[in-house]
Amino acid sequence: MGNAQKKSAGSSGVASPARGRAREGSPGSPAKKETSALANGAHAAEMAGDAAETGSAGTHGANLDAPAGDLPPALARLKNEGNLLFKNGQFGHALEKYTQAIEGYKQSGIDSPEDLCILYSNRAACYLKDGNCTDCIQDCSSALELRPFSLKPLLRRAMAYEALERYKKAYVDYKTVLQIDSSMQAAYDSVNRITKQLIEQDGPDWREKLPAIPNVPISAQQHRNEEPSTEALQARAARAEQQKARKDDARFALLKQEGNDLVRRSEFQKALEKYSECIALKPTECSIYTNRALCFLKLERFAEARQDCDSALQIEPDNKKAFYRRALVHKGLKDFLSSSSDLQEVLRLDPNVREAEQELQEVTVLLRESLLESNTQG
Repeated sequence: MGNAQKKSAGSSGVASPARGRAREGSPGSPAKKETSALANGAHAAEMAGDAAETGSAGTHGANLDAPAGDLPPALARLKNEGNLLFKNGQFGHALEKYTQAIEGYKQSGIDSPEDLCILYSNRAACYLKDGNCTDCIQDCSSALELRPFSLKPLLRRAMAYEALERYKKAYVDYKTVLQIDSSMQAAYDSVNRITKQLIEQDGPDWREKLPAIPNVPISAQQHRNEEPSTEALQARAARAEQQKARKDDARFALLKQEGNDLVRRSEFQKALEKYSECIALKPTECSIYTNRALCFLKLERFAEARQDCDSALQIEPDNKKAFYRRALVHKGLKDFLSSSSDLQEVLRLDPNVREAEQELQEVTVLLRESLLESNTQG
């Protein structure tokens, strides 16, 4: 334990909470020894010290551009850089990367609570390593608001509370951890150690002075050496489905935005490829069909444009864009009668669409000319 206290901020041990507490208490206090004892638990060291959650990069040949959940590439890179710095013991620099990723997440407008939870939890690990227990607790609490009963933030917060001698809160978090994973021996050891402190502090009635210990739902518990219950399997499947839906939503929004940007640059072939990926994710999203129809129209692929307009109208029978773009398709195919019919439908839905009114005038002229030409040939 003495060696653990001498480790620098860049060491790989979990003695930092003791250092954080030492700022407030005496160097030889019992709590410092207890936190060092916790650091000797292999499982605790793994959970409290391994910040690189979800797709972390190794120290050799790290792929810093590897995907990270639903994070955009720039934020994924910041997270991967933070993971690598953490693994190399550069906790202060890792903290900066995670902070940049968190701020970037907030500004990006994406919705992926799981990824933000991991970023907060990773930054909390940096604070814990550097002995900043107060900020560690704050980040762990932020992570737990996003994903209640997430194991790593709970354990890190428990260790930070213990280092600050806030034994009641530490006890509650450790007991919650054990509800989630009953095989974690280090948490048992911590509970036993803190129990002695609480008895000394509050006497035989110490349990009555504890905050309420939350009941962890079965879906959040990690059962080992036993078959999961039907309820647990259903909850797991529901979580997986929700997670997939969130990822699909994030991917869909990104692809749609990329497609819209490509349309603005008149890169219609690339744009329709993005919209096609969107349709594969959400085949009932009407706006994507009308967007792709525009690309087909610009590329003079009229049959495919008409098919997309038809699909959009099956989803939304009164969609003005679908009628208008199908009218332009019919015009391109020289089916002026069908074009006129669709334009009239647009104006029925909204008489103020000037583009449709102008197109209708032009198509009416073309229709008359076409009829005259047919009569002349006849």
